[in-house]
Amino acid sequence: MSTRGRLTRRLVQLYAGLALYGASSALLVRSGLGLEPWNVLHQGLAERTGLSIGVVLTLVGAAVLLVWIPLRQRPGLGTISNVLVIGMAMDATLVLVPDAHGLTSRVTLLVAGIVLNGAATGLYIAARFGPGPRDGLMTGLHQLTGVSIRLVRTGIELTVVATGFALGGTVGIGTLLYALAIGPLAQVFLRVFAVPPASSGSTAVALAQPRGAILRP
Repeated sequence: MSTRGRLTRRLVQLYAGLALYGASSALLVRSGLGLEPWNVLHQGLAERTGLSIGVVLTLVGAAVLLVWIPLRQRPGLGTISNVLVIGMAMDATLVLVPDAHGLTSRVTLLVAGIVLNGAATGLYIAARFGPGPRDGLMTGLHQLTGVSIRLVRTGIELTVVATGFALGGTVGIGTLLYALAIGPLAQVFLRVFAVPPASSGSTAVALAQPRGAILRP
């Protein structure tokens, strides 16, 4: 693949992944069975402020980016695009997809949302344009404190879930299923969507880079 073709593919993956991430998160909202950790917080803030969940997601993402400054993290194109695209895609999907009624419909939306979210994660991370704002927060705190990535990530997600739930965000079986499924799904889709680096044509770099982190909106 030529350099131009590789760049085009990476850009398409970046924005397709971000749009799909927002859309899949909206499906989880419509299922009513529980959201991924950060969106529990976003939904809770949306309930309290009257803003749409997509707008809250964008504002929180921008605020998290400000925290990158003292943590000495550097945003990439993917980082900035993450803040701008996911919230818009999520709000647009919420306009188009009504609330589900009946357990079968709700479970269908839940499963579709989780699987598509895994695909979106693979698309976005494999494009290699930089981490999402929440991932940068995680790695920055890891570097600052010396605490393991696993513990930092767990601490952040428990904090945002607890805060979001207290504010009125939806925590349920979907939250647990998402936590269990997103890692394996992302790993599968990272392999599917890996873009061979220009130097050797190998997918090793694309696969190794995101091992420590999963995309957060």
